[in-house]
Amino acid sequence: MGTVKGTYTNLDGSFQIFDLEDGDYTIKVSAVGYKAFLRDITVKGGQISRLELVFTESDAQMPQITVIGAKDRVFSKVPGSVTYIDQRELSTISPISGNEVLRRSPGVHVVDEEGVGMRVNIGIRGLDPDRSRSVLILEDGVPVALSPYGEPEMYYTPAIDRMAGVEILKGSGQILYGPQTIGGVVNYISPNPPQEQEGSIRIQGGQGGYFSGLVNYGNTFGNTGMQVNLLKKRADKVGSTSFDITDFNTKFLFKINEKSELGLKLGIYNEVSNSTYIGLNQVMYDQGGQDFVRMAPDDQLDVSRYSISFSHKYRFNENVRLNTIAYAYTTTRNWNRQDFTINDTNTPPANWTGVVWGDTNIPGGAIFMRNSTGNRDRQFAVGGIEPRLEVDHRLFNLKNELTVGTRLLWEQANEQRINGTQAGVKSGNLVEDEVRTGNAFAAYVQNKFALSEKVDLNVGVRYENFDYERDIRRRSFAGIGVRDTVLIAGNVIHEIIPGMGFNYRPTGKVNLFGGVHKGYAPPRTKDAITELGDVLDLDAEESWNYELGFRSELSNWLFMEMTGFYMDFSNQIIPVSESAGGQGFGVINAGATRHRGVESALVFDLSNLFGFSKTKLTYDVNATYAMSTYAADRFISEVNVNGNRTPYAPNWFVNSALTFETNSGIGARISLNYVGEQFTDELNSKLPSLDGRNGKIDAYTVVDAMVSYDVKKWSSRFNVSIKNLTDARYIANRRPQGIRAGIPRFITAGYEFKF
Repeated sequence: MGTVKGTYTNLDGSFQIFDLEDGDYTIKVSAVGYKAFLRDITVKGGQISRLELVFTESDAQMPQITVIGAKDRVFSKVPGSVTYIDQRELSTISPISGNEVLRRSPGVHVVDEEGVGMRVNIGIRGLDPDRSRSVLILEDGVPVALSPYGEPEMYYTPAIDRMAGVEILKGSGQILYGPQTIGGVVNYISPNPPQEQEGSIRIQGGQGGYFSGLVNYGNTFGNTGMQVNLLKKRADKVGSTSFDITDFNTKFLFKINEKSELGLKLGIYNEVSNSTYIGLNQVMYDQGGQDFVRMAPDDQLDVSRYSISFSHKYRFNENVRLNTIAYAYTTTRNWNRQDFTINDTNTPPANWTGVVWGDTNIPGGAIFMRNSTGNRDRQFAVGGIEPRLEVDHRLFNLKNELTVGTRLLWEQANEQRINGTQAGVKSGNLVEDEVRTGNAFAAYVQNKFALSEKVDLNVGVRYENFDYERDIRRRSFAGIGVRDTVLIAGNVIHEIIPGMGFNYRPTGKVNLFGGVHKGYAPPRTKDAITELGDVLDLDAEESWNYELGFRSELSNWLFMEMTGFYMDFSNQIIPVSESAGGQGFGVINAGATRHRGVESALVFDLSNLFGFSKTKLTYDVNATYAMSTYAADRFISEVNVNGNRTPYAPNWFVNSALTFETNSGIGARISLNYVGEQFTDELNSKLPSLDGRNGKIDAYTVVDAMVSYDVKKWSSRFNVSIKNLTDARYIANRRPQGIRAGIPRFITAGYEFKF
């Protein structure tokens, strides 16, 4: 301790720490699920005597479902590409947006919307990132989407400020999770109750009134542990966005007896922001100077979320364990958005406010703001329970790990649209009113065969059943007007999802892995049943996903991981919703698409390479090449899009960082994020449309920098972070309804005190 030196063990438990000067040291040894401990050692002539380390399991652990095995953070037995971003890395990044963190994983493309990550848009391996529909997003193993089956959009995203880590899993290991098994699984991990008292106060402030403050405290009293944190996050203007977020979470861990623990988690989230769908048109962007104007200043999004979950672990014996998690949450998402008009003749609407954006001298180049509002009020409720049995057994005289589980889930969405007769009003005429409900049942089984000390084989299957109904109570009919209705329709879909993966460890420093699994995602309820109550023949998204890769610590200064992937969709669903830049809600069967490529990660420990003893210098880079194309004949405006690239799927995206640390507590990092050119529509239009929604997005590069200073005697850490160091100007997104420019240079300073 007191140095920047550290290491991970090899698969056999051995480890080396290089370039230590002779003297006395204290070594801290820690592993997830075990008690951390200290050992005093003496280095003499660059050597120490043999050090025996005996781990003791933590007295009680929070019983929760994790994507990666809790005691396998070196990923030696995970059948697929995986990334684990820990608390130390989160602290180094000092993110204002969770998007900065997710980009640290190869294969993950994240599209900014408002610049601070309140609504995350994740595309994995070339899948459309709109609202993260093709990714299963969890927090501590619990789904967080509005409705996991019927409306999997991410209008609420867990705040990265309060997280202890993030797990990202791709490959065949996904069949233990659902209903989305196509792109990947992202699991946000919040801090668990500690064994002893610990707490912290962290504040970060910056331009535009930006402030993030987190108070965190945890302790264990007898057989009861607790962890509580309160986050306050706000800004007057980051880019064009203002927001005010309050986020309270607490966990309790009760050790019932020697065989079982009970966990309880409560969460309250409230957000008020001026989030909007309207963006710049191409004329405004080309003219410059208007990148962050508030075109609809009265637009307001209110999000409130209340959640509770119980988790229980019972050990029948050392070979049989039952993990059960039960959860319920409600999300209210009320969005007030001002109406606007675009037309080729630049004719103002009858209810024009007098505010116009763009250029009226260019046909179709003007945006007229209307004195009316659409209030899109939605309330969602979700409840579920999932017991999971884990059994270690000796079938075929082999070491086996069997996982068997089932899940029941109920969800309901209440949606209303209220049209106001002035900008900014929250009341008006009720023109749409409906209720959507769903009941889902899932069951899965997976067995891991240890064929030898070096080879594991995972074989599993998942079953998904979804029974859904749409009850339309009021809507507007063409040529008739708004009418009360009794339109009720429903359907049942089900699917078998197999998967298989392997791990081969020829040496303690090399791990080969691969797998194949069926990808599956059910259609959204409001897309599968029309506004007239007709059940569409809208297929589920299905694909066969393959990957093959290796990870290896080639030397004491080089770690490498590389994965090849291939996803073959028999039917990919392409959204045409407003969030995807369309004119209304809905999706289409887009037919066959193919996604293939290579993702890689390299970590160079330059301090080990050059023999630095008092400083740690590392360089890491993750790079992904993905080719995502339509793979069957399909005609749009008499143009065959077969072979065209799918929307928002860059061929290349790269994230890298150079990190410097010293024994005296000084740290620094400079990072780079490169995103290649993207197309925004199926036609791969290169020339931009006047409304800014379609057209090629040019490649861009963003550089961030961070400097920190740890003062151990004060238990304090100071940092300064600069996002977009070069103040690059670029288009981050053309969705939902116009151009979103990337946020300009943004500087924050922070302080953390631990007690």
